[in-house]
Amino acid sequence: MRCGFRMVARIPYPATIPKYFAVASEVATMAFLRSSGLPIPEVYGYSPTPNNAAGTEYIFMEFVQGTDLREGEIISISHQLAELESKMMSIAFPAGGSLYYTEDLENAARSASWPTRSGITLENKSFCVGPDTSLRLWYGRRSQLDVDRGPYESADAALLRGAEKELACLRRFGRPLLPFQRIRREAYKYQEQPPSDHIENLDRYLLIAPSLIPRNPALSHFRIRHPDLQPSNIIVSRSPDSNLHIVGLIDWQNTSILPLFLLTGIPQQLQNYDDIGSQSMTRPSLPEKLDDLDETHQSEEVELYRRRLVHYHYVKSTEEYTELHYAGDPWEGETLALKIALIQATERWKTLAGGGLPCPVVFDPDDVRETMKLGAEQREADECLEMPAEHYGEAMALSKKLKENGLAVAESEEERAQIAAHWLLDDMDEEEYM
Repeated sequence: MRCGFRMVARIPYPATIPKYFAVASEVATMAFLRSSGLPIPEVYGYSPTPNNAAGTEYIFMEFVQGTDLREGEIISISHQLAELESKMMSIAFPAGGSLYYTEDLENAARSASWPTRSGITLENKSFCVGPDTSLRLWYGRRSQLDVDRGPYESADAALLRGAEKELACLRRFGRPLLPFQRIRREAYKYQEQPPSDHIENLDRYLLIAPSLIPRNPALSHFRIRHPDLQPSNIIVSRSPDSNLHIVGLIDWQNTSILPLFLLTGIPQQLQNYDDIGSQSMTRPSLPEKLDDLDETHQSEEVELYRRRLVHYHYVKSTEEYTELHYAGDPWEGETLALKIALIQATERWKTLAGGGLPCPVVFDPDDVRETMKLGAEQREADECLEMPAEHYGEAMALSKKLKENGLAVAESEEERAQIAAHWLLDDMDEEEYM
């Protein structure tokens, strides 16, 4: 603007779902956490509906200037981030779901477009907990389902609602599909997989889920955490004393309030578990002969060092727990991940459930062996796809060449048709998986 004032205007993508709840909840989440003393940009104005002069939903918010980090500063920022997360996750909520201004949720309840049940108000009556805006609850045709998405009044409900939603989706829209990940299709002999297998495993999950809740009641308390914590959403700025400080945490869309045991762990964008050095928690260091490498390999080593450094110091500054909740994930043509998790749960039943009642789910030993064998094959296939982003262009060129070679040496028309239809890096229509 002419006076030098700057702000950010956020307009949701056309595909954003649930648009009203996503905008309303993001605004309320930012305002509430800012009022709790966390470094969150100020919201100047917003509209969760397109009924305005701009004809679109929007958020007007404070612009926060940031700066890049040097090596020594990553350590300091990791400690600050851990402190902020600790402060954020100490805030207690009466229920699970997502956060709203009470007025916005009341307006939704009166609207035929966004029917919802009443929220659960906080001590500050301006805010309440309402339906969970987590994307997996609304993805694709799931937004058409009249299912309970919260607020969750118990840890049981938070564990069960995702699976119940997916069951409702499969029973209404489910049909046989090839696995979404094409590299995994060969293991299924290129045959479509019936939704009935996933329905059976979801029913098994519903039987054992209540027993998966930790015996420590503190881990079932409802808490909030950033939904997508990654470097681009952490704004740091240099203070007059030349020290760097976190001045803004941004992008709060689809934030959920969940039991603490479902929120813990290292954010995906900050973890580096694919690397042996990070797995062993070895203190990161650059290669001794870095200067002897060419510019490309120097850049690769520096980026690997940065990833290791972020992982190492984040882990050292926080405590880590394990989470298991595949059951609410959208079905993508196979049920393997959920079934393996269920088998592992039955094998560790006494540890998970603390003895007492026997496990209500039993797998046939032959079924377990076949499932674990398939899981090992699929893990090997998945690892073949891992590739640094900076090598994307080279990988796609190589993929094109390999496909041409594969088609040229195919021994039958059937094999040639399978290569053409299922080549793992070709574009494909994803609509049937939504």
